[in-house]
Amino acid sequence: MALNDFAGKIAVITGGGTGMGRELALALAAEGCSVAMCDVSAANMAETERLCRAAAPQGTMVHCTRADVSIEAEMNAWADEVRTAFDTDKIHLLFNNAGIAGGGSFVAGERAAWERTFNICFYGVIHGVRAFLPLLKNADAGHIVNTSSVNGFWATLGPQRPHTAYSAAKFAVKGFTEALIVDLANNAPHITCSVVMPGHIGTDIAGNSMRIQGGVEKELKFILESQGVDPASLSEDQIIELANSGFRDNAPMSSAEAAKVILDGVQAGQWRILVGKDAEALDQAVRERPEQAYTQSFMDELKASGHFQTI
Repeated sequence: MALNDFAGKIAVITGGGTGMGRELALALAAEGCSVAMCDVSAANMAETERLCRAAAPQGTMVHCTRADVSIEAEMNAWADEVRTAFDTDKIHLLFNNAGIAGGGSFVAGERAAWERTFNICFYGVIHGVRAFLPLLKNADAGHIVNTSSVNGFWATLGPQRPHTAYSAAKFAVKGFTEALIVDLANNAPHITCSVVMPGHIGTDIAGNSMRIQGGVEKELKFILESQGVDPASLSEDQIIELANSGFRDNAPMSSAEAAKVILDGVQAGQWRILVGKDAEALDQAVRERPEQAYTQSFMDELKASGHFQTI
């Protein structure tokens, strides 16, 4: 069973409540692919479910579960729930998409925020693969899509901006996925995988991360400062909305456009999917000048070429 046609398949998506997760769910459902998604926000998932059902052909199933990807027991319970809800022993596509920001500094930051970010962004992927691998093995063909980032090969947001938890996790996701390619080829050759490395995509990760981390993170205030807004003059909800709009609306690529690039890459059999012209430019620049990658001059050159203007 080839995965160049998503109709009639079953896809599992983490972080399906907003952003790329929502757009992946919408695009797949519109093609007649049944979708199971999880998120920590039941309200966001309900909206994604409504949109999916409106777009999906008759007979396409959509199922939502509230689950925290960083908690293995919740992911295992979700996998059992998918088996029951879809009355199946197999899935065909797994998108480990969920992620948050925060925990910027390992040296000066709070350990709890650091570990929360790392556990969601890295162990969320591990828990997802472990929970759903048995169902993928039962399919005639399966594919795993793990979302890393440009911060999976460039561990910063600029020389003045520590970004350690997210970058460490995204490097780990990239390495795990590349190693998994060989592991699957030897032990489950009907399953393939891709690592996705988006640049700046229009999502609500900034504000969503603030909510999940339990407050307004220092690492995210740059979005407000870049707009000339004093965070002290606003409520937390106002800050979160401004952070979301500042990051989302200034992105060079929308979540829907990113989802199309990802799904096109899966259908083309690509194991390494760069998402966005900024991701492509950064990938080339880091490869060409690795020793300069963490200098101000490197950052200045990126901005001069029209990329990463808002960081």
